[in-house]
Amino acid sequence: MTAPKLALSDTAVTETTADVVVIGTVQQGEGFALAPGSDAVDEAFDGTLVDVLKTLGATGKAEEVVKIPTLGRLPAGLVIAVGLGSEATPEQVRRASGAATRALTGVKRALTYLSAVDLHAAVEGTVLGAYSFTKYKSSENGDGSVARVDLAAEGTKENKAVLKAATAIGEAVTTARDFINTPPNDLFPASFAERAAALASAAGVTVEILDDKALRKGGYGGILGVGSGSSRLPRLVRLSYKGPKASKKVALVGKGITFDTGGISIKPAANMDEMTSDMSGAAAVIASVLLAAKLKYPLEVIATVPIAENMPSGTSYRPGDVLTMYGGKTVEVLNTDAEGRLILADAIVRAGEDAPDYLIETATLTGAQVVALGKRTAGVMGSDEFRDRVASIAQAVGEHAWPMPLPDELRSDLDSRVADLANVTGHRWGGMLAAGIFLREFVADGLQWAHIDVAGPAYNSAGPWGYTSRGGTGVPVRTIAAVLADIAENG
Repeated sequence: MTAPKLALSDTAVTETTADVVVIGTVQQGEGFALAPGSDAVDEAFDGTLVDVLKTLGATGKAEEVVKIPTLGRLPAGLVIAVGLGSEATPEQVRRASGAATRALTGVKRALTYLSAVDLHAAVEGTVLGAYSFTKYKSSENGDGSVARVDLAAEGTKENKAVLKAATAIGEAVTTARDFINTPPNDLFPASFAERAAALASAAGVTVEILDDKALRKGGYGGILGVGSGSSRLPRLVRLSYKGPKASKKVALVGKGITFDTGGISIKPAANMDEMTSDMSGAAAVIASVLLAAKLKYPLEVIATVPIAENMPSGTSYRPGDVLTMYGGKTVEVLNTDAEGRLILADAIVRAGEDAPDYLIETATLTGAQVVALGKRTAGVMGSDEFRDRVASIAQAVGEHAWPMPLPDELRSDLDSRVADLANVTGHRWGGMLAAGIFLREFVADGLQWAHIDVAGPAYNSAGPWGYTSRGGTGVPVRTIAAVLADIAENG
């Protein structure tokens, strides 16, 4: 995609060179009102803008888009009014900005007054709403997204800092989306590692890549086992950033299954194409390290990213196999489609050797997450205090998440007849929680950690909404970014 150019602007709407002006509407009782910043636009319509909008069927409901020709009242030829719902929260501004930006296809320049409600949210929503993945389209017309968006705000030092940070966060999400949307014939363990390394090197982030030989020498039995059925051999990528006056060390781990057939425990054919997104956790943590470097967070951030392709073949690992994980624990494989936790276990142990203050791990881990919480709400597990902190921050930035328990009584269901533990229970109850309990076995004692299951939220198989396009969503990049910023500020 080609991201629009963003700029702060205090130019009057009567003097703008923009082709389209964007304003917000807010529901009030049975009617609606114009959002802050719309006064000058309303004046151009002689104070009748609300009546005009009502005539066109506007209600102010969230993400509603209504277009009004200005008929010479303004230099811009069109006004787009987008609904904020009953309350102009940052998330509603973000979604409204995304909806408006998607309606700006083919527009060269727009001026938005949603920035007068919340500048940071308007910037993020604009960047994300403009996103489209067109690399594999044969059309020469490009993605058609708006070329430039002026944000109504004074060019103060504070506003410039908000613009820079919000743009960087939005671009980090689109980096993750690009990874996720790249088809698995082009994004496989070696190529994924190489692309991550190229981006990291350009950002001044230290890179280490372990190939299959180094993995075997190091004893990474989980990654090697899962990747054994593919001709495209696994990798482990380590990205390290140390900011100025780094006060805390944060470990990031993300699941990087570039395609998941389920292995010998093969998945049904229906919707298997969506398993190209099974590396969404890896994409998120890679993008998050790059973001930390770009914004110079005063932290040390180390991402440990296990990457494999789970395929059935004569060399695949089997149900009944016992794998020796990195660090020495043994796991009996009862289901080869519970592969993510196996590669994550290796990575979590390796990440713990860096003695971090916090560990954040994310993965498209269980179908049980979707059953329990749906397609838009992630489940957060881990040590109680940090789990709640991460879930709260996720909700604040609009990436819905909910804290979930790790019930001790489920641990015995992971007991194995022949190994230290099995990779699944013998039943379907609490599958998301059991996966979290499995991962807990590999977390260093006393380490504050959070596991974010984004099996549903990481991929949008429906139509676009708000600032979310179809395909990879980039969840939970914004959550990780906000948690890192919170740790940098508050420890």
